[in-house]
Amino acid sequence: MSNERAKRATLPPAQQNIDKLEKVVSAGNYYGAQQMYKSITARYVSAQRFSEALDILQSGARIQLAHGQVTCGAELALLFVETLRKGKIPYDSETLDRLEKIYEAFPRVPLPQHLNHLGDDDDDIQQVSEALGAAKIRAEGCSSFLKAAIRWSAEFAANGYGSPELHIMLAEYTYSESPEVDMAKVTYHFVRGNNPMKFASALVNFMEKCYPGEDDLAIARAILRYLSYGNLRDANKLMDEMKKQTESTEVEFPQTELTQFIDYLLQTMERDALPLFNMLRANFKSSIDREPSFSEMLDDIAEKFYGVQRRNPMGMFGDIFKMMGVE
Repeated sequence: MSNERAKRATLPPAQQNIDKLEKVVSAGNYYGAQQMYKSITARYVSAQRFSEALDILQSGARIQLAHGQVTCGAELALLFVETLRKGKIPYDSETLDRLEKIYEAFPRVPLPQHLNHLGDDDDDIQQVSEALGAAKIRAEGCSSFLKAAIRWSAEFAANGYGSPELHIMLAEYTYSESPEVDMAKVTYHFVRGNNPMKFASALVNFMEKCYPGEDDLAIARAILRYLSYGNLRDANKLMDEMKKQTESTEVEFPQTELTQFIDYLLQTMERDALPLFNMLRANFKSSIDREPSFSEMLDDIAEKFYGVQRRNPMGMFGDIFKMMGVE
């Protein structure tokens, strides 16, 4: 115990190190500062002075990111989350606010427009290549940080899915900063979040610039994902908001068989109408089959809303194994 007390006593208040390290970063010695941030905070963690370690890491992540040092900033952001876990810091609004401040420090840089209309100029191609490479680093760095934060929040909060606010941050950054947007991933995190209005804005923006035939798939994927989680309220909110936003902009809401199916499905979900649900699936099968995951999500919806048991994926053999007592 005496050694532990001595170790605690030899460490100065965190603010002293924050001020010192900020000067090192401002002088342009990013790598040197990075090593100092890691070694100094390791001492505070070893002395179980977690709050001060977090103060230093938060400051370090934000100042490195402010200087455009995304790799360094993302590494310190990950260490911040790791320290939350080591210190068994509970999930609360104060810690969420600290995570959000780090998230907000990640750079947001518009990607070059009209990538398909580039000329043969080597300088243009080089600039675009560099911009896309930098965007990938930003997206991966922020994504790694937020995924780690979501895992921590799932462990130390009541919600097993993780913080809805953190899911929204991840969805927004992935959508706005990824050089190649994966709308399935964006949808996954928006649906785990708590803001269908923001999700609607992202989808309407996507509709404006996506390839033909991708818009109705994105809408269907979003609605079905909400319903597969049993969240009819936000599915309806999302659809209403998308239609409202497209009416007030030049973006056209797609009128296809798939969006017609989604409209009918939302109406069906309002009542106990399993036969109508099954009839819709049969009548719109060709549209549903455009994306393999839709059928699986509809199975989830049938189970959530109508109590329909999922079929055994092993079929007849699964039933035989059950009869034999083999699981």
